[in-house]
Amino acid sequence: MHIPGVGALLTVLVVFLTGLLATNFIGERLVRFWEGVLARIPVVKSIYYGVKQVSDTILADTGLAFRKVLLIQYPRAGSWTIAFQTGKPGGDVVNHLRGDYVSVYVPTTPNPTSGFFLMMPRSEVVELDMTVDEALKYVISMGVVAPMVNEGRRAVPIAAAEARTAEVRQR
Repeated sequence: MHIPGVGALLTVLVVFLTGLLATNFIGERLVRFWEGVLARIPVVKSIYYGVKQVSDTILADTGLAFRKVLLIQYPRAGSWTIAFQTGKPGGDVVNHLRGDYVSVYVPTTPNPTSGFFLMMPRSEVVELDMTVDEALKYVISMGVVAPMVNEGRRAVPIAAAEARTAEVRQR
């Protein structure tokens, strides 16, 4: 017997049930089993867990991987590119840098998962009034999909923006 739409309904149901099982008990055990197998392979273990840690950080719901969208001169003075502030330099690096620095990630186009990590003087970066999503679309599209520019949007140096924020907090 032919009933229109039954195939589409069954497809949706199978996909839903597969997702339900994968995210619960069976899927969790399968993922743990697979990670256990990978943990026993010497070279694969270090690569897998390194990539897993980076991807978990970048794709986390907290959104702390890329804090701010920046405009920096890279690879040379006079050439500008989009970058993301990822934090401040840490560890022994701090003992060797003089002044105030920020950690910056410069994504490559069209694959933003590869790129360059730089530590730049705070005075040499410009904070943009742009969301991380808008900036990623801009980079991935190689500049074709430009972010919407509102009259209230403008680029301000990070140092000036933070000074203004500190001034507002003191009031």
